[in-house]
Amino acid sequence: MNIVNTLEDITGAISYDQSFEMAMQCSKLIESREYENIKLGRELIIWILNRYDDIPQETKPIWNDLIESAGFYPYINNIRKESDILASSLADKIRIASFESDYLDKSLHVEQKVISKKLFEGKNLVVSAPTSFGKSLLIEEIVASRKYKNVVIIQPTLALLDETRIKLKKYSDYYKIIVRTAQNIADNDKGNLFLLTAERVMEYAGLPQIDFLIIDEFYKLSLRRADDRADVLNNAFLKVLKTGNPQFYLLGPNIGGITPGFEERYKAEFYKTDFSMVANKKIDYSSRYDTSLSQKKLDNEKLPDLFELLDSLKNDQTIIYCASPSRARRLSREYLLHVKKMDVSPCNKDDEKLPLCEWIENNVSSDWSLKEALTYGIAIHDGSLQKHISNSIINYFNNRRLHYIFCTSTIIEGVNTSAKNVVIYDGKKGSNGIDYFDYSNICGRSGRMMEHYIGNVYSFVSQPEKKEFIVDFPFVEQDKNVLTDEILINIERKDVKSQVKERYEELNRYPDDLKKILKINGTNINGQMAIYYALEKDINNKRDWITWSQMPSFDAMMYVLSLAEGNIFEFDKHGVTSVKQLVMLLNTYRSKKTIMALVNHNKQYALQKRKSIPSEEQLMAINDNAIETAFHVYRHWFQFKVPKAFRVVDSLQRYVCEKHGIKPGSYSYFVQQLENDFVPESLSILTEYGIPNTTILKISEVIPKNLSEDDVIEFIKKNRTEVYSILSPYEIERIAEEL
Repeated sequence: MNIVNTLEDITGAISYDQSFEMAMQCSKLIESREYENIKLGRELIIWILNRYDDIPQETKPIWNDLIESAGFYPYINNIRKESDILASSLADKIRIASFESDYLDKSLHVEQKVISKKLFEGKNLVVSAPTSFGKSLLIEEIVASRKYKNVVIIQPTLALLDETRIKLKKYSDYYKIIVRTAQNIADNDKGNLFLLTAERVMEYAGLPQIDFLIIDEFYKLSLRRADDRADVLNNAFLKVLKTGNPQFYLLGPNIGGITPGFEERYKAEFYKTDFSMVANKKIDYSSRYDTSLSQKKLDNEKLPDLFELLDSLKNDQTIIYCASPSRARRLSREYLLHVKKMDVSPCNKDDEKLPLCEWIENNVSSDWSLKEALTYGIAIHDGSLQKHISNSIINYFNNRRLHYIFCTSTIIEGVNTSAKNVVIYDGKKGSNGIDYFDYSNICGRSGRMMEHYIGNVYSFVSQPEKKEFIVDFPFVEQDKNVLTDEILINIERKDVKSQVKERYEELNRYPDDLKKILKINGTNINGQMAIYYALEKDINNKRDWITWSQMPSFDAMMYVLSLAEGNIFEFDKHGVTSVKQLVMLLNTYRSKKTIMALVNHNKQYALQKRKSIPSEEQLMAINDNAIETAFHVYRHWFQFKVPKAFRVVDSLQRYVCEKHGIKPGSYSYFVQQLENDFVPESLSILTEYGIPNTTILKISEVIPKNLSEDDVIEFIKKNRTEVYSILSPYEIERIAEEL
């Protein structure tokens, strides 16, 4: 039994002798040259910090010195009394001050300081550090320094980018914050701060010379993790590098190493650390269950234990990891029914209900179980929810107005929460098993620096076999069995290796102007060429379906999306199963402009298929499934796949038409309308800021026409009283939070 286990066994106050003895042992561990001993010493300090009020006052000066010697500088001012600070020697004060950020009013821990120093020395860094390390603080420090005029930050999700935008909006006096491809760069002395997904980096025309590039969750560059967005992330990286050889900072968690040769090629340093100021306590439930059982039988065994555990954690913030959105919604619904049967009073009563509840009732469905679950402190979080709902749920959770979030893999991709507890209920991510990398990242979501010293991980699945994850940089490694044509075509000729030279030459046989289109589109090369050949064949006899502009007819939409099927996207049997169904749903949404229309469509279809009247619980499930499908269709298809398909076909039909001397069509207006949720163009920037389209349509009545995007934001800020007077409490809450 190690010293941390001994501390766990002590209940109540810790005696002087116990505290002094542990301090002496901790000192020996910290001063040891053995890495594992140092790590154990740091962990003991975290456990002591968690019980700081239980240790005798006389031993606190000893522990304070140990806390500093471990490099935990952000915690020092939290625990030292004003009298201690005043009594500190000048040397103590100088040493502590040396760990304060040069640009933020915050202290850095010892490893943050090392990385910060390297970055401001101009080094390119690839950093692997735990989830609770505080890597994102260094992003803010880079921006706050104002050392770099043009900065690109690439993050994998719009939710993460929105969090980053809110954190960095305080620097808007110095940087124009660009979050969408239609925004132009600053036309004054301001710098430009590009907060974009990889797809938007590729779509952004006229990218200026970039001085600093940040890629968050850089492990998504790997082609060996079956991420269908890896190609575009690699190409976005290459595109930014070509603007002027910017300095870069790539960050991610729990990475074992990177492609050999990358550091030399880009004068970079791979910096790996497992330094953390948060400890995890793991409680294993997995040995209780027979994993050979079917999912249904396994749930019958696991759910009572899960519900009993959640009941016991009701005073803490807890995230429950589930394999998929449907699992998260089902389990949250079952726990809601369990809580109601226990006759537990809602924690958000009628007079203090969360504002989101009213919006759900008026704009989605009054029968959505989430509306009722929110009143009991229960929520869901997955990639299908509209951005404003996701943001609100995280804000409520961090402000302790919610206690439980049933979450999918969105938890892995950096949703910043203050969760003391994480429950790993499912051992899968979608239909595939989670590996050690994913498992470690989920565990890392428990605890939070400066909020929870100790995070609890309750695992209902066994820990996967430990394997080190080496991130491959495909454009450097150029493994012929892994490298895709979509990345290969973007590599400079001088950098192409012999093993892929023949393929590279084949790709370069295409005309330069066509090749440029293929590169910018950044999707399947063979698929794009199949569309090109189809357009060549159809340009004369199906011209009306090809050369349209503004808004397409039903037949034109059918034609374009039929070209895209199998070449740009595949149907996944979830929500949409055919082009005709997709076009019908598109028509429904563009005429009604509300998610409720999709919900009602899905609900009626499900009820018509039933042969008997559903029970109350069955009806709740039917309604929830209709809503989940509607949100999936909206986010997955209307906001991502359909606009991408129309962009690709648009670029290729322009090329074909110009080649044949025919006036081309223009799909850009329709794509913009779809991506902007059919709100007025001048207000479309608000959709990027997580404002519901229903809210934007309301405030369009009081905002002068023809204002620029920047002027729209300023008008709302300066005229809040007038704007707020026509909005619901939830809508006011969203604008206040986002702007």
